Amino acid sequence: MFERYTEKARRVIFFARYEASQFGSPYIETEHLLLGVLREDKALTNRLLPSHTSIDSIRSQIEASTTFRDKVSTSVDLPLSNEGKRVLAYAAEEAERLAHKHIGTEHLFLGLLREDKCFAAQILMERGLRLGEVREEIARKELEGTKVERPPAVLDELQPYISDVEKQTQPLVGRENELDRLIELLCVFARKNVVLVGEPGVGKRTIVGTLARRIADGNVPLSLRDKAVLALDVPSPRVQYERLERALVAAAEDGKIFFVNRVHDWGISAVTSVHVTDLLQRSIMAGKIQCIGTSTPASFAKLKADGHWLAECFEPIEVAPAKEETAIDVLQKIKGVYETFHHVSYTDDAIAHAVLCATKHIRNKCLPGSAVDVIDMAGAAAQLQQASTPEEVVEVRKRIRFIVQRMEASIANHEFEKARFFSNEERKERDTLKNLLEKYKLDKNPALNVSREDIESAVSKMVGNTDNSDSASN
Repeated sequence: MFERYTEKARRVIFFARYEASQFGSPYIETEHLLLGVLREDKALTNRLLPSHTSIDSIRSQIEASTTFRDKVSTSVDLPLSNEGKRVLAYAAEEAERLAHKHIGTEHLFLGLLREDKCFAAQILMERGLRLGEVREEIARKELEGTKVERPPAVLDELQPYISDVEKQTQPLVGRENELDRLIELLCVFARKNVVLVGEPGVGKRTIVGTLARRIADGNVPLSLRDKAVLALDVPSPRVQYERLERALVAAAEDGKIFFVNRVHDWGISAVTSVHVTDLLQRSIMAGKIQCIGTSTPASFAKLKADGHWLAECFEPIEVAPAKEETAIDVLQKIKGVYETFHHVSYTDDAIAHAVLCATKHIRNKCLPGSAVDVIDMAGAAAQLQQASTPEEVVEVRKRIRFIVQRMEASIANHEFEKARFFSNEERKERDTLKNLLEKYKLDKNPALNVSREDIESAVSKMVGNTDNSDSASN
């Protein structure tokens, strides 16, 4: 049945089946197909959906309109609903309309819109999408695609020097104005480069990580919808700069924005400045590549005083240290991440005290980052107080991690039968783990409370002071 489907389209069907099983649905409905498309082809959905639309908002709407039932085992081969079958039939017709031999995610998207009475189509039409306009956009992009496609070998040149900045787990709190200004500057016609200027710990990387995540979700203005943010590491002097420069320019033309931490090192460091200038100065000054950098106030002020080209090419955004009340708000909103990781619970008093102690005693980092480090260290210390985990439980958890890795690898390699097998094995192992946790009463083991005293002990270790409680309290 799926011989003509591209690998991405097959993955959409696989993910749709998975979504249906999680909702406890006996059929693969159109909304599950929509979730599959959103999950598998972000480039397509980011281009077609309005800039204010996020994947999370669509999922929330589907969840709010769905009656949840007991989850269905992922090993069950769920059938398509009648609407779902018609969507696939329409997708095949849309492929023929475009004279395509394959059926891809774009055809599935059009098929969802053609089944105009279904839930998925209603969701898309509520966001302003219309079948005719989407057809025109897909046809237009197809014509442009032959012009902008990049040889993989050229982009592979960048792999040793780039990394993903989207994996930012902490939510952005209190830096919304700085993020808005960053987006505004990146959207100007003149391809502005931006530098976030602030002391260590103020949240510069969190701003960039939040931007990357919003671009991936499509929750940005139209001119940023096809972009992506990649961290760029300064290469060594042995790199062949001409080849790397060509690869950077090609990636920039393909929508990549480069994030460079401590951009002032390009101008101040005697080791890197000559090589980086040879590599990047011409491309940046000519507007061929776009960058986001970070710097400290003193370092960027020195670049300006010296009349350095970096100060001329980068528009600064000041990121001031957070006030104590803002830092407390930040910690309250992100503490759940650390509570889950350390299996602890932070009292409100401990959160407030972490901010106070960080302000008084940690000099090499500013709020809120310094206070985040404090609760992280206190959580790590609290783990030592917890009882050791039985070997049986440790082994089962290892097996689950191994199985999940194999399942994800199978999905990535489009080996869907293997993925289904590993999904079934994961379910069995999780049942085993649940029984073991009940056996050893670990499921009822409450998280340890991190107190004011734990915060003071953590700060003392961080500043190298053994006289912990007195020094931290004064």
